[in-house]
Amino acid sequence: MLAQIKFGTSGWRAVMAEEFTFATVRRAVGGIARYVASQKPQGARVIVGRDPRFLGETFCAMAAEILSGHGITPLVVADAAPTPAFAHAVTQIKADGVINFTASHNPPEYNGIKFSTPDGCPALPEVTKKIEAEILAGDQGKAAPSSAQPAKPESIDPKPSYLKRLGEIIDLAAIRKAGLRVVFDPMWGAARGYSDELLRSAGVEVATVHDYRDVLFGGHAPEPDDHLLEALRQKMRETGAQIGIATDGDADRFGIVDADGTFLQPNYVIALLFDYLVESRGWKNGVAKSVATTNLINALAAAHKVELHETPVGFKYIGELIMQDKIAIGGEESAGLSIRHHVPEKDGVLAGLLCCEAVAKRGKSLGEQLKAVSNQVGSYFPRRENFRLTPEVKAKFTEKLRQDPREFCGHGVSQVVRTDGLKLLFKDGSWVCYRLSGTEPVVRVYTEARSEEGLEKLSTAAKHWIFA
Repeated sequence: MLAQIKFGTSGWRAVMAEEFTFATVRRAVGGIARYVASQKPQGARVIVGRDPRFLGETFCAMAAEILSGHGITPLVVADAAPTPAFAHAVTQIKADGVINFTASHNPPEYNGIKFSTPDGCPALPEVTKKIEAEILAGDQGKAAPSSAQPAKPESIDPKPSYLKRLGEIIDLAAIRKAGLRVVFDPMWGAARGYSDELLRSAGVEVATVHDYRDVLFGGHAPEPDDHLLEALRQKMRETGAQIGIATDGDADRFGIVDADGTFLQPNYVIALLFDYLVESRGWKNGVAKSVATTNLINALAAAHKVELHETPVGFKYIGELIMQDKIAIGGEESAGLSIRHHVPEKDGVLAGLLCCEAVAKRGKSLGEQLKAVSNQVGSYFPRRENFRLTPEVKAKFTEKLRQDPREFCGHGVSQVVRTDGLKLLFKDGSWVCYRLSGTEPVVRVYTEARSEEGLEKLSTAAKHWIFA
């Protein structure tokens, strides 16, 4: 039986040599090729790229051959490149999509395919459903063979125009003038030679760690999370750096370490950059956050009199708002953000550089900035936890999620939100959100309270509610 290929919020991912095989990649790329050809029967061009994972070059060559056979010109990127660089390139050269071989921040045994549409957005569900239908038609022998003349592959390099655009967005002169020292950790990933190269070209002092290819990513997931950034902290201590910036495997996510070695939760980074963009750019057209992201952003939106958009989880929804110029910044607590007049895709490179600019221009560490914001609108303490469920517990809990509780472990529920999963808002400003994973027997639990003590109590109650 053929393995099912299903595109989630950020493409299709699977373990190599189990479900991610040469055969399944051929099926997936064949489906994408037929979809693109159905949208543009003549003259279509698709960018083919990758992160630094094992066999990435081979998968790119295979995809180029399949696209060519369908009369689609493959625009092949030789080196690993960040996902946001592909998003920028597809709009700049007016290509008809991007096939990006990446599993983002997943462990090294994974690979995947992200398909982006001509607008630079991750493919929306209406597109991925059509691709999945094309894959199924191919599996069942119902796909018509291509009669197109094979197209000749071409080579492109998205790096120069992407770095040029970042140089226009970021005040590099201010970072240099402030004498900011930066450490960059690309985590062996696709942003190697991007953030550091741009800063150095502006005369900023930058040191790097993990700046070489390692398809095993040091033996763990290339995720810029607190517990995986010790080498970054060590280099910061050695160089006296005021900020550490990191990106994940395909550079769509970010990790930020403050001058004193404190890891800044992505929730707080997004809120601080929203506040900074209002102050520095005067952008007050709107702000977007996923339903699972901190309400500190809500409080800042109210203080700045800026419209707030709360979206389901999945950056494609924020990307749509960026394209419509309805927001200055949009972000998710899982460390993805982008801003006005930029790509409608998560950009970890941009996030790190913007943090450098905010520290340089404000003359304060990010921790000091967070303290100032908290003094203005109050403190917020968010947390995310994952819990594995047995089939019995999952069935019982799924039924519970369909209910609208009026009371939750002693808290009076003031509002029930079903934008994505079940979110319960309480009268004291705290909240809990439950989302079942679509790929594994896991429930993601997001809690936020107005004090650390309140968070501990709410987190315990949220766990109890699952298994009660």
